[in-house]
Amino acid sequence: MSVFLRLGWFFKEQWRRYLIAISLLALVAVLTAIPPKIVGWVVDGIGSGRLDQASLTTYLLGRLDQASLTTYLLGLLALGITIYLLRYVWRVMLFGASYRLAYVLRNRLFTHFTRMSPDFYQRHRTGDLMAHATNDIQAVEMTAGEGVLTLVDSIMVGALVLTIMCSQYSWQLTLLSLLPLPVMAYFMNRFGKQIYKAFKGAQGAFSRLNNKTQEALSGVRVLKSYAVESLEDQGFAALTREAGERNMAVARIDAKFDPVIYLCIGCSYFLAVAGGSALVLQDELTLGQLTSFTMYLGQLIWPMFAIAWLFNIIERGSAAYSRIEHLLGEHGEIREPEAPAPLVTPLPLRVQGLGYGQQGRTLLAEIDFTLAKGAMLGIVGRTGAGKSSLLKLLMRLANPGTGGIWMGEQAIETLALGDLRRQFAYVPQEPFLFSTTIAANIALGSPQASQQEIERVARIACVHDDIVRFPKGYETEVGEKGVTLSGGQKQRIAIARALLLGAPILVLDDALSAVDAHTEQQILLALKGHRRTLILVSHRMTAVEQADEILVLAQGRIAERGNHQTLMAHQGWYADMVRYQRLEQDVEESL
Repeated sequence: MSVFLRLGWFFKEQWRRYLIAISLLALVAVLTAIPPKIVGWVVDGIGSGRLDQASLTTYLLGRLDQASLTTYLLGLLALGITIYLLRYVWRVMLFGASYRLAYVLRNRLFTHFTRMSPDFYQRHRTGDLMAHATNDIQAVEMTAGEGVLTLVDSIMVGALVLTIMCSQYSWQLTLLSLLPLPVMAYFMNRFGKQIYKAFKGAQGAFSRLNNKTQEALSGVRVLKSYAVESLEDQGFAALTREAGERNMAVARIDAKFDPVIYLCIGCSYFLAVAGGSALVLQDELTLGQLTSFTMYLGQLIWPMFAIAWLFNIIERGSAAYSRIEHLLGEHGEIREPEAPAPLVTPLPLRVQGLGYGQQGRTLLAEIDFTLAKGAMLGIVGRTGAGKSSLLKLLMRLANPGTGGIWMGEQAIETLALGDLRRQFAYVPQEPFLFSTTIAANIALGSPQASQQEIERVARIACVHDDIVRFPKGYETEVGEKGVTLSGGQKQRIAIARALLLGAPILVLDDALSAVDAHTEQQILLALKGHRRTLILVSHRMTAVEQADEILVLAQGRIAERGNHQTLMAHQGWYADMVRYQRLEQDVEESL
């Protein structure tokens, strides 16, 4: 039952819905207790009539006059309609609240996912997170809906019916009929503990299967290019078998519930009829009272079944909510400041004595530079030199070990994460495009942008001419992850998307690697002409030639710095790479 206590915050929030639903449930319980009483009166009326009447109708009317019988029948009809309407209303209230819980939890999870730092996604796989947002929340939703229904309704109906049976008929016969209940309670408790463990294992297997499916579909082209479909099929089949076995373990425990319930119910009926018959023969009960008693016992079937089903629902919901709570309780290494300061000015961007390490490795050390408004900073270096780590620190996707970063006169640790990251328009080397139109992808961060604004940034990114060649132009669907576009087109659309944000600092993380040198220069000249403050990371030296300052990183430190002319005169790694890449370009052009 602890899951209900843990969901107390939601029950307090939706107390009106639950109060109305529970009140109507109580009213329905009272109304459903009336028909057995009426049936008992009718049976006793029949039993006291003369057995030699000509017809059943005359026989009934021998004791029951027509007005009374009509009243009974109309009363039963009115009760049926009223109960139907009340059940409709409480179902809307109760299950509407449970759907609201699913809505709230899914939004909480999604918001939590978007605010987590990269280290969170290194610990959790995508498929596992998707399983939390689907299967687990569905199990919790069932607890807040059917779980509350079974708990409240079984208690109300059970208590009311037991009171009627004991007070108006025979408490001895009632106790006799309920002798199988302790046996059922014992097995329900035992099976409930088993199903908690089994269901948690099944959910874990589903997460692994979900993750494998997501990875296989995302990397299907790689699998085909390496011709390893059969190996992937074997791995997927193994996970499918595991998930099937885990679910079968849950189903086997589930299958034990119903036989125990129906066996106990059958025993209760046997004891009620056997004991009741003896009381009728002793004139302690009338035939109508025994009929009413057995009908009330039939109404106890639902509470008995509900209690068993309640254990099932609670254990499933408890296992699922534990997984969700564990996930929501995780925090990344990046935290919001307790009292964030308002950002005054994002520029100049100043970095002093910056150092950063991970897993015992020093990735950056003693990094210093200042980026003024409208300036262009180039960052180059070998693979693993620390370029991407530096960008992570600038946007506070990781915390530095030493030194600091300032926007104007404010340390970035004092700024709200949202305010800080809105100052950067970041374009990675492998941009992500959504399965929508080109126009919608460009306007992702500015959905209110006009077509003219979208086309303006597309021209700056040198992708407008490519777009208008498509049959539907800007309304062309790009497919999943932009599968219908080339690598260069995807990069340029991502640059246009970043430009439309209008953020003070544009960050291109090797985002021109898939375009030719001529297009690269066109884009950079356009950006420089618009006086954009630009941080450009590149493996291609021609991309940073126009930068106001170039940082050459080596093993996490600044090995060289200066503009293009200064570095060429220095005759270091940068000059060697420029000559090598020019020679490579000359050879390609000559072929």
